[in-house]
Amino acid sequence: MAYRNLEIANRGAVRTITVNRPDKLNALNRETLNELTLAFTQAAQDDAVRVVVLAGAGEKAFVAGADIAEMNGYTPVQAQGFSRAGQRLMSLVERLGKPVIARIQGFALGGGMELAMCCHLRVASEKAKFGQPEINLGLIPGFGGTQRLLRLAGRGAALELCLLGAPIPAQRAYELGVVTRVVAPEALDETVNAMADQLAAAAPLAAAGILDAILQGGETSIDQGLEFETQAFALAFSTEDMREGTTAFLEKRKADFKGR
Repeated sequence: MAYRNLEIANRGAVRTITVNRPDKLNALNRETLNELTLAFTQAAQDDAVRVVVLAGAGEKAFVAGADIAEMNGYTPVQAQGFSRAGQRLMSLVERLGKPVIARIQGFALGGGMELAMCCHLRVASEKAKFGQPEINLGLIPGFGGTQRLLRLAGRGAALELCLLGAPIPAQRAYELGVVTRVVAPEALDETVNAMADQLAAAAPLAAAGILDAILQGGETSIDQGLEFETQAFALAFSTEDMREGTTAFLEKRKADFKGR
């Protein structure tokens, strides 16, 4: 289907979803949230897609936040609906069952930082900026920012970013655990593509099991999480991916030992 605010591109098993509102710094309005929800639902259902890259159009912003002009006229009931729509999208991305990489070249603020945090891996340019500035608008994060930031970076960092509302550079975000890698701007696409290609070549059911064990098992007690891991581990033994991967590994190890 044609999207008004997104661009969709496929490269082998890698699908790139780009928020395409550069004149608005890719801000998230209600229509864009709905389109992203549909695009990720389609990616989840398409067996040809093994990895999703989420990007923002232009050089300035990944996503600079929610669309303040649209939000400004909301009633409390409308604001609640907007928050829930955003949180549904973020949960969909996080629980997609396929790896999602955020390609962050510029501003990732407010809803943009929340959108990045629900992705499984985040690769940022050295020029990127991160922040939860909602307090400066008399608001709090509404798309999961208080909760995912707490889980990624800890209570101290979550309080600092949400209470002070000031942006931080990519390197500081990396030190806090919010970003997976920070690279030079000219290396951003090469790094993201290499990571996506590696994941696209990996066993998809094993990747899904890892995502489930960490993201869902990690929200339970240690004993429940370990049982979650055991069940996913056992299930992997029923897959052709496991048999092929184990055979290839043993053959490679035998060749390596023979060459010594």
